[in-house]
Amino acid sequence: MKPSASEVPHRISDFDIELRLLLEAIYLKYQHDFRHYAMSSLRRRLAQALDEFNVETLSQLQDRIMRDGYEFSRLFRYLTVQVSDMFRDPSYFLALREHVLPRLRTYPSIKVWVAGCSTGEELWSLKILFDEEGLTERTLFYATDINPDALARAQAGIYALERIQGFTQNYLAAGGTRSLSDYYHAAYGGARFAGSLKERVVFADHSLSTDEVFLEAHLVSCRNVLIYFDRGLQDRALGLFENALVRRGFLGLGSKETLRFSHHYSAFDEFRAAERIYQKR
Repeated sequence: MKPSASEVPHRISDFDIELRLLLEAIYLKYQHDFRHYAMSSLRRRLAQALDEFNVETLSQLQDRIMRDGYEFSRLFRYLTVQVSDMFRDPSYFLALREHVLPRLRTYPSIKVWVAGCSTGEELWSLKILFDEEGLTERTLFYATDINPDALARAQAGIYALERIQGFTQNYLAAGGTRSLSDYYHAAYGGARFAGSLKERVVFADHSLSTDEVFLEAHLVSCRNVLIYFDRGLQDRALGLFENALVRRGFLGLGSKETLRFSHHYSAFDEFRAAERIYQKR
C-alpha cells in the first residue's frame, strides 16, 4: 500500500541540506549563529555567493570557509543585509520628532540602542534628529551589529555622494530644520559626516541570536532587521528589547515589521501604529 500524502516525508532539496550544514558549521567554527535567519533570504544571497567564490555547491563553499577565516569574512556580507538609507521611511523620524522626543526630554539622561545598525545610516539619522531637538548632550547612543565590516563603515560615516540627494529628500520629509549639508563635508567622491556627530556613540559587536541585554534603554530602534529572522529568533530579539527598555520606553520597528503576532505584544502599547512605534507598559 502506498503511503498517504500526509505520511510522505517532506523532501528537502540538496541545496537546503547543504545550507543547513553550512550554517551549523559556521556556528561551530566561528560562533556566529545564522541558523534561525529566514531561509528564503539566505537561499537567494548564498546562491549569489557561489558565483562570487567560483564554486558550484555550498559544500565546496563550506570547505573554503572552514579552512580559511579570511574566506569566511568575505562570505559575511552575504549572510547579513546592508541595505539602508538615511531617514528611511521619513514618517517614522517625523513621529519620533513630534511625539517620542518630547517624552524622552523629561529624562535627565537618555540611552538609545540602534540594534542591527549595519553601515550607520539609521544611527546618523537619529543623531541629527536628537541634535536638532537639543538632546545630544544628555543622550548616549549604542550602535550594534554582528558584521565587523559594517560596524567599521558605520563608524567612518562616509557615503557615496550620489546617495546624498535621496538622503536630503528624506531628511526634509522627516521635518529636518536645517540643511543636511550642515552635517557633512564632501571630498573625493564621498560625504563624510561631521566628527561632532560621532561624540557620545558606542559601537559594539552584538548578536541578537546569541548575546544578552547589556544596557537599560529609553529608545530601541531596530528597523528592517527582524524581517530576516524566523519567528523564533524574532521573539528572542523582541524579548531582548523588552528587557532592555525602561518602563514606558519606546521601540521602533521597520514598516514591514510588527509586534502584533509576537509573544511580547502584551508588554507594549501601540504608540504610533502606522510608524511601528511601540511603548513598553
